[in-house]
Amino acid sequence: MPCAAQALLGKVYLFHGKYDQGMFKLAADVLDDVINSNVYQLVADYNQIFENENENNIESLFEIQYTNQGGVEWGCLQCGNGNVAVGYNGIRDYPQGGPFFFAGYGYNTPTQEVVDEFESGDLRKDVAILDIIDWASKNTGVTYTLSRGETGYYNRKYIPRKEGYKTFGNFALNNPNNYRVIRYADVLLMASEANNRMPISNDGKAQQYLNQVRRRAFGLDNASIDVLKTGLELTSAIYHESRMELMGEGHHFFDLVRTNRAKDEIENFTPNKNEIFPIPLVELELAKATQRWGQNPGY
Repeated sequence: MPCAAQALLGKVYLFHGKYDQGMFKLAADVLDDVINSNVYQLVADYNQIFENENENNIESLFEIQYTNQGGVEWGCLQCGNGNVAVGYNGIRDYPQGGPFFFAGYGYNTPTQEVVDEFESGDLRKDVAILDIIDWASKNTGVTYTLSRGETGYYNRKYIPRKEGYKTFGNFALNNPNNYRVIRYADVLLMASEANNRMPISNDGKAQQYLNQVRRRAFGLDNASIDVLKTGLELTSAIYHESRMELMGEGHHFFDLVRTNRAKDEIENFTPNKNEIFPIPLVELELAKATQRWGQNPGY
């Protein structure tokens, strides 16, 4: 089985999360196989993972390919091959002549809470989060407009890069930034969690996988930042590390849901409702004749 499919299967087993049915053991086995295949490895410089020139690198198991060549306009979003989400994440009214980045609509902004969760010395912080106030103070000519939900921060991994901007259609719809669906770091962290949470845990292996990720994050090839916890303390450390490593990549909400933490960490989250999304009205209308399904509970 290709490694990408194995990694996705491991993620599915984790989402089932049925302790008494051995799902964590199944996840651990399939994710261990990916790691032991020696096909993938961590990119040495975390800063390079999300730049366009380093797409499909040795760390990327599953990556959605995008291009700016479509020339798409608002009238036909489905006609394009660009990453629309990148344009929405971009800095609102960022000047076209500004350094490194390009403009967008200012959505999906990180909160102060996640910024504060980064440990001192974690090199991932400035890769994942752009402090727009600090950036504007250090770069001449940088201006921007406050957006809805403005926090002063942007999801730096997925905001438009200046080098990716071309005059092919609307700038917001034709960004070439690939979406990294599953990285090797995610595999290590999922395997760490699975080994820690299976009925007969292997916390030694879980620590090993977790600390591979941490050693890159802090730029240290020694044990000074290693996590040596076990049991539930190790579980919490893995949750923390997954959030920091994968910040801005679209995994945290689903991790909170599958581990039953969403009700405690997401404001206004309603248990037994918000774990899943509502079925669109048009789909319910199409299904009405056959009575194949109704709306999800709570909607």
